[in-house]
Amino acid sequence: MDAMPIRMSQSLYGWATQVEQNLSNIQSMQSSIQTLAQGGTAVGTGINAHPQFATAFNKALSNLTGLTFCQAENFFAHISSQDIAVALSGQLKATAVSILKISNDLRWMNSGPLAGLGEIELEALQPGSSIMPGKVNPVIPEAAAMVCAQVIGNDTSITIAGQSGNFELNVMLPLIANNLITSIEILASATRLLADKAIHSFKVNKNKLQQALSRNPILVTALNPIIGYAKAAEIAKQAYKEGRPVIDVAAENTDLSIKELTKLLDPAKLTKGGL
Repeated sequence: MDAMPIRMSQSLYGWATQVEQNLSNIQSMQSSIQTLAQGGTAVGTGINAHPQFATAFNKALSNLTGLTFCQAENFFAHISSQDIAVALSGQLKATAVSILKISNDLRWMNSGPLAGLGEIELEALQPGSSIMPGKVNPVIPEAAAMVCAQVIGNDTSITIAGQSGNFELNVMLPLIANNLITSIEILASATRLLADKAIHSFKVNKNKLQQALSRNPILVTALNPIIGYAKAAEIAKQAYKEGRPVIDVAAENTDLSIKELTKLLDPAKLTKGGL
């Protein structure tokens, strides 16, 4: 049901914070994922490997890639388990959950334009549906949602593979590597498209928002401290039943002037919190 008003900027800020937090969590895994088991050989003892092999290998790989690789502190743990890869996959899954939430928000906000919310208008990237001319589907949020579902599924496979190590060996490392790389690639691609072709380019339908705001009986919540909960509830119910603006009904049922009500029921003010 309808609740208190929120500014579009606040919605966007919420999305941005989700993305920033996920990026921070993923980045925190980078140094760990760049510790390698090379030099541990078959089981972690380093049998048949030169004592300086691990150091030389990581130095050469760092020079080739521009990233900083180093040998694992414990070869046994790195060879027998893939806990770091599982943890990184978990962070990618958390990111996918956030992106899926944002994608669905965009789809709901774009729904309509008549029988839905119609709060925003996404960039039209599709000429129409197969049988309905003029119908524009939210193809980018839909594609992003499918990518997120795949990343979540990949994480489940990686989780099972990670716990399938036996003693000093995990034979499911190829599955872990494939799913992890796939998740990184498709999530990176989908988030760029969502940012560029959906969030950056959508238009706000201010008139539709204003119409809904003026008739929203929940606005009467701001009058609670002044006229009491019971009286505010009566006004809200009457405004909803009659399909009239709350301010008009409140003016008829209280001693407050239109000027006072306009100030008290200002939706922008209600997004700032407090009394």
